[in-house]
Formats: sequence, C-alpha cells, structure tokens
Amino acid sequence: MEPAQPADRVPADRTPPEGRPPVDPTPAGSVPPGEPALVEPAGGPATSPTTGAAETGELPAPPPAADARRSDRSPKDMAISLLVLLIPIALLLAFYRGFLGGDQPTVVDPAPALDSARAANAFPVSQPEGLGEGWRTVNASFRTVEGGATLRLGYLTPEGRGAQVVQSNVPAERLLPAELTDQGQPQGQTDLGGRTWQRYTARGNEQALVLLEPARTVIVVGDARDNELRALAGSLG
Repeated sequence: MEPAQPADRVPADRTPPEGRPPVDPTPAGSVPPGEPALVEPAGGPATSPTTGAAETGELPAPPPAADARRSDRSPKDMAISLLVLLIPIALLLAFYRGFLGGDQPTVVDPAPALDSARAANAFPVSQPEGLGEGWRTVNASFRTVEGGATLRLGYLTPEGRGAQVVQSNVPAERLLPAELTDQGQPQGQTDLGGRTWQRYTARGNEQALVLLEPARTVIVVGDARDNELRALAGSLG
C-alpha cells in the first residue's frame, strides 16, 4: 500500500492530457532560474524630461539670461569718455570769452535815440556829460507811449552795476508807479548840480533819484551805489 501524497504536491509527470498544449510550470511574472531580475525605481517607471513635456504640453523654463544692461566698462573708461567730452566744451568757452568777448556787454550808440527825442520836441532832452571812463551805454530808446513820450538810456557803471536815466512827459503820478513799482517811496531830498532831487526806494535793492519839472520828469534808477547814481544824475545838462 503506497503512502498518502500531500494535496499541494505537484505531480512529477507534467505531460498534458491528450489533445492539450504543454503547460509552463513557471508562475507568471517569475524569473526563470539563471536570469537577472529587472528592478524598477521606487517612484515608478523612469520618464525622460522630453517625454514628460510632450505629454503635458509644457516646455522647461530657459536658464536665466545674463543682464544685458550691466556695463562691463570700468570707472577709468567712463572717466576717460567724460574727459573727451569736456575738453572741446572748455576750448569753445575759452575761445568765446578770449577772442569773441563773450563776457563783455554790448555797447550801443545813444545818438539815434537822442536825435529822435529832440526831433519829437516833446520835452527838454538832457544827455549825460563828463562821466569819465568805465561808463558804458548798453541801451538807448525813444518811444511814444500813452499820454506822452519816453527817452530811456541804460548804463553799466564802472563797478559793473546797472543804472538807467528815464526822461518823460508822462504825468508823474502815472510814470513813477510804472518805473519804481508800488515799492517806490520818497526818502527825502538831495541837491545835485543846483537842482533839487527827490530820493526814492525802488524795486528790490534798487534806489532812485527823481527830478520833477513842469515839462518833464527825470528818473535815475538802478542797483548802482548811491555815489554812482549821484554822479549820473549830476552829469545831466
């Protein structure tokens, strides 16, 4: 009598029944003896970046580009470039001042304006005389204005300050506010060349000497010093 066989024992004879194909005894998914096992990564099958981008429709971000605005010039190069620009400018300024007299005021001839005022015969015309060197006429005009006429002579004093002689037959009550502004206030009297002048304040740091006559009003005004204004007023014949 043969011993009992275990229930899970595989029969040694693997011959299939008649009419059936042979059966591979190796279980599905198992590795045959002698073959190395294929190990997959823990995160699943490997996928190339190109394949993943093609599946999602997204492209990898490009590497950050270098800042094109950053200058590779050194401070020394920038200083040389600035020097190259400044040299021609300095030469032009030197030529303008040295050869063309750029710092010198434009001197005008007052004769045409004086002749026009005398020809109009609107008021007695006075011309400064004996002022000496350093006085330069920089403006001269005669114009007919509302209510009269005005002769204007502008000077640059020896100290480089401005002074102006205004002669007009416009009524004084209109002429003084227009020439001296609302800041013009009387400051007393002074005698020059045998005539009595009124001292006035004027706009800003200016001061004025005013001569009131029946046929005209004379104003000597500017930011010149008091002694220069007195010299100009006393030179009027």
